[in-house]
Amino acid sequence: MKKYGIGARLLACASLVREGAVLADVGTDHAYLPLWLFSEGKISRAVLSDINEGPLLSARANVEREGCLDKVEFRLCDGAAALADLGATDYTVCGMGGELIADIIEKAPHLKNKDISLVLQPMSKKNILRSFLFDNGFDIVREVYSTEDGKHYVTLLARFVGERVEYSAADAELGKRGASERSAAKDDYMRAFSLVLAKIARGKEKGGEDASYERMILSEIESRFDIK
Repeated sequence: MKKYGIGARLLACASLVREGAVLADVGTDHAYLPLWLFSEGKISRAVLSDINEGPLLSARANVEREGCLDKVEFRLCDGAAALADLGATDYTVCGMGGELIADIIEKAPHLKNKDISLVLQPMSKKNILRSFLFDNGFDIVREVYSTEDGKHYVTLLARFVGERVEYSAADAELGKRGASERSAAKDDYMRAFSLVLAKIARGKEKGGEDASYERMILSEIESRFDIK
């Protein structure tokens, strides 16, 4: 059952927001996530931002209908840089490509703060986002996998640790958590990813191209998760 439009994908994000947090929802999706968190008593107040006025107006209408206007501030802005003065403790950046999320973080230096949690849900280029985080002093402390409407998602919880985190190409593609946070949704994600990689590898090999990278990642999936 969905509440405020929230299904498994956004519930995964909600699970990584801390109790009592001041939430900054960057690129808010009609305020569905913060409204659900308010309904659960999990957050104290929220800042909702978007680069376009339309989504913010929709979010404001939903917030007003639920009687939460006194707990919410709205910002028409690009990314998170303009939110530095609002005291947010937890940032959610969901439903965007991994490169765009990395760019948002890079342009907001105040996020390099060990007390801030980043809840990130990349729709593509997960490897680029993980690599950016590790290279820029952030560690990924949890990964939550979910499946909704036949699509597979991963949500990252990252925090600034102040030094580069060592990682491999396979870590960037698959995460560093390995099988330590095993779940049915994670296994489903890895199976689906394996099918995509195998198709790419076969296409490259058929055309005489090098598919060693894809084969290496496929081998890592098999060894880390026992998925063939």
